[in-house]
This record gives sequence, C-alpha cells and structure tokens, in this order.
Amino acid sequence: MVVRRIGLVVLEVVLLLGAAPAWARFEPVTCKNNAFSPQQEVAEGAKAAAEVYQEMPVLPDSDPVARYVQQLGAKLVAHAPVLPGVGQQWPFNFHVVASADINAFALPGGAVFVNMGTIQAADTEAQLAGVMAHEISHVVMRHSTCNITKQQSPKLGFGIASVLSSVLLGDSALGTLAQGALGLGAKATFLKMSREDEQQADLLGAGIAYDSGYDPRGMVQFFETIEAKYGAGGAQWLSDHPNPGNRTEYVNAEIATFPRRTNAVVTTPAFQRMHAVAMGEKAYSAKDVTAGVWKRAGYATGPGASATTVSAPMAAGQGGGAGATAGTGAGTETAVRLSASALGVGARMVHLQAARFAVDYPANWVKQEDSGGTVLLVPQGGSGGAGLVYGAVIGVAKQSGDGVYDQTSLDTATAALAQKLSDQNGGLQRLGSVGGMQVGGKMADGLELRGKSPLMENGTAVAERDWLVTVARPDGDVNYIVFVSPERDFAMVKPVFVAMLQSFQAQ
Repeated sequence: MVVRRIGLVVLEVVLLLGAAPAWARFEPVTCKNNAFSPQQEVAEGAKAAAEVYQEMPVLPDSDPVARYVQQLGAKLVAHAPVLPGVGQQWPFNFHVVASADINAFALPGGAVFVNMGTIQAADTEAQLAGVMAHEISHVVMRHSTCNITKQQSPKLGFGIASVLSSVLLGDSALGTLAQGALGLGAKATFLKMSREDEQQADLLGAGIAYDSGYDPRGMVQFFETIEAKYGAGGAQWLSDHPNPGNRTEYVNAEIATFPRRTNAVVTTPAFQRMHAVAMGEKAYSAKDVTAGVWKRAGYATGPGASATTVSAPMAAGQGGGAGATAGTGAGTETAVRLSASALGVGARMVHLQAARFAVDYPANWVKQEDSGGTVLLVPQGGSGGAGLVYGAVIGVAKQSGDGVYDQTSLDTATAALAQKLSDQNGGLQRLGSVGGMQVGGKMADGLELRGKSPLMENGTAVAERDWLVTVARPDGDVNYIVFVSPERDFAMVKPVFVAMLQSFQAQ
C-alpha cells in the first residue's frame, strides 16, 4: 500500500487562504496494467447491476429511502478523487436493497447498493456516509477489476459476474450454499476484497467523508457498533469486508492528520426522518432473499422502475374472501397458516429430477428453480411478501480442500452451515446436536433449529422450526435441504418432509 503525505507548505497556504481543503493524507492508488479499460468496466458493471435486480429485492429508485440514499451518495461523490488514466468521474448510482443483512457493496463502474439493514443499524448520517464513502472508494481504486487482473486472464462477463457473485452471495446462509444461483460456481471466493483493499477503502473513505463535511469518525463508530452488537462475523458487512486489523487505530490516526473542524456534520433531520421510515420497512432475511419470496412483493425490475403491486393467489383449500385473486403462484402477500391438506399431508407425490439431485414432493406444491440449480419447493400459500413460511430449499454447498470424506468432516460442514444460517437469520437456537443418518444410501446429518417465522399472530412472529439435513456427495460437496415450518405445525407437516427425504438421491 502506498501512503504519501501532502507537503506542509501546501497545508500552510491553504490555511492562510481560509479555504476548505480537499484534504486526505492517503493518496489513492490502483493497480498497473488493469486488463479492463474504464469503458469496459462501466459496461460490464452495468450488466452485473442488471443481475442484482434479478437476484435481490432492490427498491424502486422513486422510493423515499432510495431517493435519500441517492442524494447522500451524490454529495459524497462530489468529493471523490479521479485517478490518472480514468479520465473522468465514474458514473456512480445508488440503490437500496430490502435485505436485513447489514451490508453494502459496490460494482465496477459505480453502482453502489446499500442494504436496508445497514440504514436501520446506523445511528447517524455520518455513520451511513462513512459506509457509503468506503464503497465509493472501492470503485475509485478499481479494486474489483484489479483483483480479476491479478487472479486470471479475464473474460468479459465472466470476471465481473464472478465479482457480483462474491458480493451477492458472500458468506450469507443460503447464499454461500447456492453459489450456483448465478451460474458462477466457486470462483467468487477468491475475488472478495483483500485486507489491503479494505484498508485503502477505509483511509480514502474517511477522507471523502471529511471533505464532504461529515465527522469522519462516523465510519469507525459504525464498525465498532455492529461488531459489538453482532460479533466479528455476525453482520454480513463484516464477513464480506475482512477487517485489516487495528481498523480503529489506523483510521483514527488518519483522521488526526485532518485539519480540525468544529462544525462537522454528525446527523441531519433528513437522516432522522428517513431512518424512522427505514425502521418500518420490510427487510428480508438472507434465506428469503435466496428463496426469491420477495419477487411476489412488487419490487422493481431495473434501475428507475417504479413500484408495482402484484396480487398473489389465495392458498389452496382456503376461502377466497374479498380481494382473492386467481393465479398459479405459490405465495400470498400476507403469511397465513395452512391446513394439513394444503401442506400435502397424504397427497400424491411427484418426481423432480434436478441437475445434481432427485426428490419426490407433494403434487399440490409448487417448484421454483434458479439457473444454478437451487430449488425451492413450496405448498400453495406457503410463502409470500412476508417470507417463506412452509417449504424446502434444496441445493449444493461447495466444499473447499479435500471436501467431505468421512463423518467428522460432514459434521464439521453441517455445524458451519448451521452457524451461517443462524448468523444470517437473526440468531437460531439449536435443538439438540448434529445427528448422523443415511439418506439415499449416503452419509448424512440432521439438525433442528428454532427461529422466528414470518407468520404473525396478534402482531408477534410465531416460532419457526427449521430442519437442516446435509448429504455427502460423491464429488466431496454436500447437498443441503432446509425444511421450514412454523413450530406448532412442524409435527403435522413432518411426515411430508420425511417422505421427501426418503426419496432424496444425491447425484
């Protein structure tokens, strides 16, 4: 990392003139011989942004919270440097994702996405500005395309898309397991930002926040707050953005070099208003984002789109009261409790042959499958705008190293997966320990967990029971199945889950 100091003579002249200095001790750097031209970076980043809209619940740009984030982003970008060789400022644009994960990410070329969970977790505008300035800094220093250049001979579309997979999936619970969801495989893991990238983005981001008039300590305060509340791995931002070590120490040392300012902005009435709005907004868990349940809740399909309302059908077996709408989808806008017949208890089973597994499921359930082979099986009315209430998510978890080859390594993989599920879904209670079994003649593990269901009763979420089953694959990877139900209905629907499991074959 290259760090240079601005000459004292320049500082003295600026202070004597009384001007507000465009000050930052850290001088941003980028890699040499980047394989992507700035034009290619913008074009490929735009393609990746289009994928985000297919994979994540992005608020329409007309949404009040999204408009606030756009205005804050524009203020910060006005003080972002332009590096030699770029020729002009990147075409930055800012968006909000209705995800509960505390995370934000920037795509090559300038698209920045901020999760609703991040806005909800910030206490001040200076804290949110610090996070966004950090992401702007990754774009300015071209970290994504530099990493691709260092790691491989890039092919346009593949390299950028792999970065997209990295930021979208990261270490999120079902996201890591479903890295094939974007058809990109395990390449994403080594394309995460390095510790050096993170340190550079911290230092430049602090300078951008300061030059924009904010108290730059907001960045450090936000990092400290979420780490204290969630632990080092409990917030997705901390997983996707590895701590370079002594973050508080080196950022505070950087800030100490800035000319003192008595009127630095800590927060604003606009932030307080939008923070209150954000706290009342629906934010989806990682599980529900991966399952795609948000796709029936009226989210925009591209930048600049306006919000729309999509009516969903009533659950099978339920009365079609006022407002009931015909359709073929699996969800309802409001989570509802289903009867045994609607859940497929005693129903005829049909066979599903997927790319890497086969399974039988009730004929009155609905199948959804993404391009990477991750499958969501849901009874009619089993999911909706509120999230996944009943059903099963099935996919493949890639394993590093030698993969899963004995009971010990499978137990380790299962425990790690359970922890990720817990981290990304507000904390789940383990019910017992990991138990070994056989599924389709192959080594398997099972573990039950308790959390909160999207199903509400008297304004309170009822308890949810999740049954995680992992099956060792011949190639060393692991098939996973997550069966989901409100806890009070788990015993009723468990025979369906057991029948599905008895039919399951890892292939």
